[in-house]
Amino acid sequence: MSASIGRVWPGSAYPLGATYDGSGTNFALFSEAATKVELCLFDESGQETAVELRERDAFVWHGYLPNVGPGQRYGYRVHGPYEPEAGHRCNPSKLMLDPYAKAFDGDIDWDQACFSYTWGDENSFNDDDSAPHMSKSVVISPFFDWDNDRHPRTPYNETVIYEAHVKGLTKTHPGIPEDIRGTYAAVAHPAMIAHYKKHGITAVELMPVHQFVHDSHLADRGQRNYWGYNTIGFFAPHNDYATPGKPGQQVQEFKTMVKALHAEGLEVILDVVYNHTAEGNQLGPTLSFRGIDNVNYYRLVDEDQKHYYDTTGTGNTLLMRSPHVLQLIMDSLRYWVTEMHVDGFRFDLASSLARQFHEVDRLSAFFDLVQQDPVVSQTKLIAEPWDIGYDGYNVGGFPPLWTEWNGKYRDTVRDYWRGEPATLAEFASRLTGSADLFEDVGRRPYASINFVTEHDGFTMHDLVSYNGKHNDANGEGGADGESNNSSWNCGVEGETEDLEIIALREQQKRNFLATLFLSQGVPMLLHGDELGRTQQGNNNVYAQDNELAWIDWERAKDFEVLSDFTARLARLRHDHPVFRRRRHFQGRVVKGSEITDIGWFTPAGEWMSDDDWESGFAKSVTVFLNGEGIREPDLRGERVVDDSFFLLFNGHHEPIAFTLPEIGAGERWHVEIDSAAPMLDDAEARSVKLGEAIDVEARSVLVLRKVF
Repeated sequence: MSASIGRVWPGSAYPLGATYDGSGTNFALFSEAATKVELCLFDESGQETAVELRERDAFVWHGYLPNVGPGQRYGYRVHGPYEPEAGHRCNPSKLMLDPYAKAFDGDIDWDQACFSYTWGDENSFNDDDSAPHMSKSVVISPFFDWDNDRHPRTPYNETVIYEAHVKGLTKTHPGIPEDIRGTYAAVAHPAMIAHYKKHGITAVELMPVHQFVHDSHLADRGQRNYWGYNTIGFFAPHNDYATPGKPGQQVQEFKTMVKALHAEGLEVILDVVYNHTAEGNQLGPTLSFRGIDNVNYYRLVDEDQKHYYDTTGTGNTLLMRSPHVLQLIMDSLRYWVTEMHVDGFRFDLASSLARQFHEVDRLSAFFDLVQQDPVVSQTKLIAEPWDIGYDGYNVGGFPPLWTEWNGKYRDTVRDYWRGEPATLAEFASRLTGSADLFEDVGRRPYASINFVTEHDGFTMHDLVSYNGKHNDANGEGGADGESNNSSWNCGVEGETEDLEIIALREQQKRNFLATLFLSQGVPMLLHGDELGRTQQGNNNVYAQDNELAWIDWERAKDFEVLSDFTARLARLRHDHPVFRRRRHFQGRVVKGSEITDIGWFTPAGEWMSDDDWESGFAKSVTVFLNGEGIREPDLRGERVVDDSFFLLFNGHHEPIAFTLPEIGAGERWHVEIDSAAPMLDDAEARSVKLGEAIDVEARSVLVLRKVF
């Protein structure tokens, strides 16, 4: 390798990272703390050749190497002060991964050499060479034939999100070749595309695919970081999710996946973790940012810079007032849009990104940068609007450009269907787009990303099967995972052969799904919920890279009724814009008629009064959705007119006879959805007239459509 390097050209300070141009590769690394930077190249045997980068502009060390191209493995050794009390942790005996690397090869084995101190004495200095124990950054080819690929740009109000894990989604799928299961290629396999289409999915939201590492404490327990919220490379697709091949091949495979999904009109949204890195606190390893420029990348305790200020629960937090951190994040976001063609981002613990100083500030520099960026601002931006820091829960508090995971929707819908008192009024608000959270600041119903379950917590099957978490497999004595799950096991903890309880559980799942797809806002479905996926009561499978967390496609055959019911709900939502309005309801009379755009009635068919809403025991309500009351035009400026619907919600534990209110519109109404009768089809259609009564089973929802 050393014989082929030849002369090092000065190169350029921009762009950062390793950039191949067809003839050679430019290397550029930011470090204000460094006094010297060595670029280390590794051949296939692991032999290292070091090249000093002598050029430095604006604290960017750079050089160009002719004839160095794709597949070249590399890292950096950064010389500089090691003064933890002052925040500096440079250590040239540790090989540093490139923060801008586009791909990685190999794994970290967590040898003592990966740490800058000797275990048991955090004040010591360890100078063992970490290179033999480290993964390596990889030079990639940026060239790819995108052909006529286009972003689908599905409007928010027409979007249905499917939160999925690359590996867990397909690892056991019998219709996918075994050698590609659990990979990017499998996500876009025709069998999966057919599954997305059946269930009305328009966007696949992938749990973290940025290069991450498996924590050392998990490795010690024989476990792996399954979820992936432990990023070390913000530009690189995780190498474990690619089919075996040459270093850097994962980039091509990821692009091929995106291209295939786009061809079917499916968007790709990435769950991104820009709030912290995999290096942990002061006892963590020295892998990249820490040894390159600790002070510029991490938020340190002001009065004690040896320690890290942590609002994420992971040991560190990126310094959101550092221009270099902000540049890293924005460069990464733009790269994934312009080079990898993704369509949007879900920001993990987004409140941490808003902490330019101490408080969560919607006017922080990060939001300003996103707002003015012509590329990133045009993608789907979804916030997880909380962190563990002071005043970190901020549902409804993000800028107008953003949408948010609506945790209040999840909590309210769960409480309503498990029979908690005094939930009806808030349930009505969540069903209609959470105007109380978003409308006053000019945000639309689709600012609310509605969900009942997500990766962090129970699956929908477990939500109706367990009252408490069962996390023994995690090896943490049950101390991990949320204890307050707002779940109800329907009478027996865990799996049962009691047919009545099984039937109730299935009906409860259908109630959750019907509520989700009929609510204003953007529905998000957790992968496998439509297939009865269970984690056996474990609500924190972050370290369970095994059958416990993966979709069991063989078991899914027992839940075809649930799958078909979900598909019917998706078709109903797709076909009727009254369920996916772009603007909030006004509760006012529609021009040219005497009927409001929405109406709320008691089961007796009377208008809901304040007393009815405030009654703690009220659990049932009729909702009228006026198909002629959609005020917003379509994309061509034409008026949108739809069928009108009644939604009859019975959260009571006994059947109730609902009387359709005399609203002066519609002679006959057909039952479209009955969560108590999932096999309902056109041959079994029921109909009712205004003023007539119809029985609604206990704990069920009935959807009626006006036919004339």
